[in-house]
Amino acid sequence: MKKIVSMLLTGAMVLSLAACGGNAGSTASTAAAEATTAAAEASTAAAEASTAAAEASTAEAPAGEEITLDVIICQYGPNTNEWFLGSGMNGTNFVDKFESENPGIKLNLEVVSWNDVYTVVDTRIANNNAPDILNIDVFANYATEGLLMPVSDYCPDELFNDFFPSFIEQSVIDGTVWAVPDLASARAMFYNVDMFDEVGIEVPTTWPELEDACQAIIDFYGGDVYPWGIDMTTDEGQAAFAYYTWGNGGGFVDADGNWAVNSDENVEAIEFALSLINNGYTNPNPATQTRYDLQDMFAAGKMAMLIAPNQLPTYVADKGGEINMATANIPAAEGKTSSSVGVMDRVMAFKDDSAPDQAARNEAIGKFLEFFYDPENYVGWVSMEGFLPAVNSAVEALVASDPSFEAWLDVLGGCQFYPTAMAEWDQVKQGVINAEQAALESGDIQSELDALQDALTQ
Repeated sequence: MKKIVSMLLTGAMVLSLAACGGNAGSTASTAAAEATTAAAEASTAAAEASTAAAEASTAEAPAGEEITLDVIICQYGPNTNEWFLGSGMNGTNFVDKFESENPGIKLNLEVVSWNDVYTVVDTRIANNNAPDILNIDVFANYATEGLLMPVSDYCPDELFNDFFPSFIEQSVIDGTVWAVPDLASARAMFYNVDMFDEVGIEVPTTWPELEDACQAIIDFYGGDVYPWGIDMTTDEGQAAFAYYTWGNGGGFVDADGNWAVNSDENVEAIEFALSLINNGYTNPNPATQTRYDLQDMFAAGKMAMLIAPNQLPTYVADKGGEINMATANIPAAEGKTSSSVGVMDRVMAFKDDSAPDQAARNEAIGKFLEFFYDPENYVGWVSMEGFLPAVNSAVEALVASDPSFEAWLDVLGGCQFYPTAMAEWDQVKQGVINAEQAALESGDIQSELDALQDALTQ
């Protein structure tokens, strides 16, 4: 096993996951504390079980013999486990099909929940037992700590050239590509077409038009329908920051790539978002109501507009909703360009200096990637979980199987990525959420963002 220390269109298209978001908590009661303790113990148990499973697998074989790759895949939804390990791949699964087509390579593959995966991986690294292949959202810390192999060591050139360049660029540090994109999702404004027709309003494209539309919905429905959804929770608060700041010409970093969270454009943008809340145009509790709560409201016909990922139609259908919905670009400040958040996850390979035949190990990892991204396999995986592809070869097949996919082309052209390659991203992500939530109480976003900027530049 491991003995180590510690990514639809063109290259001009820029996408910023589902992946999957965090969760807000409360420690206001003993029950909540006990729940937190239980969750931590469950996460630790998952990590210990994962480590034990890895240690129980066979040691890497001498050159020329069978190679076993430890693989961790994140659980994107109810179909993930079935596709990789059950019978969700036309009666078989990824592992069985791969092994039958690649004799001499075995997969010790685990599907791990997003709640547990960070603990699982950190525990394995601490035990000098990192996986060979990891699917996750973050990568920068692993790369800067010297744990990852450059993609050029194992990814075949033909496959590498199939990835959208804008995706690959998000995993570059100091000129080296450290991971490839797994899949992506994008965000757009969804609106209830029937409500818009009933109220007699047009789709808003600017912030003033959004305010007018919200007021018209309030006037027509009274308090029965929330015009607009905002999520400033720990699940998606960083996305809210991006929607508004990018739509005002701001963002997390300046033109030189330096942190600029307290820019004038950012302060103005979040003040606008807060004004929507204070004017009664949104859901009542943006600090605690997650995107899933907003999606439930939309599915129940209680919300007219929200920003959501491309999987929303599937989500609404699963909830039994029958909403006549359509997508549009996210409204931006007057004179500014609409911009959305794209979320991309990654696949990366860890070093294993103890491998008896490094070239054979690298080749095996390359075969895993080639098999995974083969359109015959990959299109089924991406469409099954409602995501967007990371390779050119999958686009035509996806449009053929689901014509509605084509509607996302305009949205994708305006997407941006979070700056996840920067080492301080975790701090910034939580920092902007904290700033938003504090400003919901104080109304002073300037001071909150100033404090975060100071912490980043000290």
